[in-house]
Amino acid sequence: MMKKSILLLAILIFTLGVVAQENKTDVDTMKKELNEKKADTTKILLKRKTVKIIEDEDEGETQIYVKRHDRDDWEFLGDNNHFRSSRFRGSWSGFSLGLSNFVDEDFSISRSGDNEFMDLNTGKSWNMNINFAQYSINLVNNKFGLVTGLGLEFNYYRFDSDNSIQKDVDGVIINRDLPDTWNVEKSKFSTTYATLPILFEVHTSSYQNSGIVFAAGVIGGAKLGSNTKVVYKESGDKKKDKVRNDYNLNPFRYGITARLGVGDWLVYGTYYLTPLFEKNKGPELYPISVGLALSFE
Repeated sequence: MMKKSILLLAILIFTLGVVAQENKTDVDTMKKELNEKKADTTKILLKRKTVKIIEDEDEGETQIYVKRHDRDDWEFLGDNNHFRSSRFRGSWSGFSLGLSNFVDEDFSISRSGDNEFMDLNTGKSWNMNINFAQYSINLVNNKFGLVTGLGLEFNYYRFDSDNSIQKDVDGVIINRDLPDTWNVEKSKFSTTYATLPILFEVHTSSYQNSGIVFAAGVIGGAKLGSNTKVVYKESGDKKKDKVRNDYNLNPFRYGITARLGVGDWLVYGTYYLTPLFEKNKGPELYPISVGLALSFE
C-alpha cells in the first residue's frame, strides 16, 4: 500500500508539475547515496523522464530522484514526501491586478486644457493581466535566466468626469458630452492587448517558491479590442451605453516592465513607450500600471 501511494504521488508530481516546500538535504550527498542503494527501489518510466523511488526502511525515509532521458545525471527531488524542483522557472506565468493611468510627455498623470477629458479616476481604473504561457531559459546556476511567454492585458480606464470619448469628423479622438438627462453612475474606456515579454530574471534561491525574485525587461503588445461603456439612470431606469470601436489605438506597442517580490508574490510596474493613440489621432498619452502579481510557477 505504501509503495502504491508513493507511485501515485510521483505520477501526479511529474504530470501536473506540483512543487512543494524547500528541502534542506545536501543534493550531492543524495546523488552519491543513489548509486550506493540497491534494495527497495522502484522505477517509473515516463515519456521523457525516469523516476526512481528509494525506500529506506531502517531510517524510515523515502527518497525520490528524476533523470531526463537526454541527461546523464539524476536530480534529487525530496525525502519523506517533501519535494522541490531546482530547475529555473520564471515568474511571468500567473495573474496580476493593479491600477492604470496615463502620463503625458512631462510624466504627469493630471490632464488640463484640451486633454482634460482624458483625466482618470486612478483609484477606480484597473489593470488586469492573465499570463497563460511561459518559457524559461536558465543562464547561470538556476538563479539567473531569460523568461518569455504570452499573456492578456485588460485595462479599465474610469473617467473622472461624466464624459466619454468619440471620433470627430476627421477621425480624431475628442470629448463626448453625455446628455443632460443621463444621471451617470460610471463611464469607462476599456482596452485588451495580447502581450509578450522578454525578461531577465534573478533569484536569490535556486529553489522555487522561496527567496527574492527580480525581473526586468521589455514587453510588447498587440491590440485585440476596445470599447467605451457608460452606466446611467434616466427616468428612474438603469441603462448602459456600450460602443465598440478601435478608437485610434496603436495596434502594436512596446514598453518596459519590472517585477520584484518574494516567492510567488511580486509587485509589478509597466510603462509603455508607445502612445495610447496613433500619432495626431488623439492626445499624446502613455499607459502605465502598477500592482500585485501572483506567479503560478
